[in-house]
Amino acid sequence: MLKRYRVTLTDEEEQQVESIMSKGKHSAQKRNRAHVLLLAHQGWTDAKIAEAVRMSQRAVELLRQRFVEEGFETTLAGKPRGHRERVLDGRAEAHLLAVICSSNKPDGCNRWTIRLLRDRLKADLELDSLSHETVRQTLKKMSLNLGNAKSTVFRRKATAISLPIWRMSSTSTSARKTQRGRWSAWMKARSS
Repeated sequence: MLKRYRVTLTDEEEQQVESIMSKGKHSAQKRNRAHVLLLAHQGWTDAKIAEAVRMSQRAVELLRQRFVEEGFETTLAGKPRGHRERVLDGRAEAHLLAVICSSNKPDGCNRWTIRLLRDRLKADLELDSLSHETVRQTLKKMSLNLGNAKSTVFRRKATAISLPIWRMSSTSTSARKTQRGRWSAWMKARSS
């Protein structure tokens, strides 16, 4: 089968690939990509490269294609893992907190729900789209909880994982394995 994407490295690129392969300063993924490019440049078949590098044959084909279409540096760096831009920036978070803490409750409701907050933020900040999950994650990040019907907002209580104390207990291990009266340690949430 005739290969559609041929890998031909310049002398400079070949030296860079060999440098990546010989030094341990690079990630395993980058070393694998460099190894694939070097073997493809030397004329190996995709099946043999996949076996040597322990990748799928399709991954080797895609690396060849990326090398031809996007270039050497992009191929070595890998596929860009772009992070989405934050929908709620600092100003929007401050507005969210102001809405929650305001004494104005939504019409016909005792308290704010996440979906009501989403609708209010979309209207106030003129956002095209905003998910209720984004509002929930923002509240969680700010360590806020919508609370109950009496209070509007409060800080989350610390959990047992974040505030451990050690106590002694004779019931935490089975009596068959240990003698009676032996003590072992276990975790309990700190009471405040």
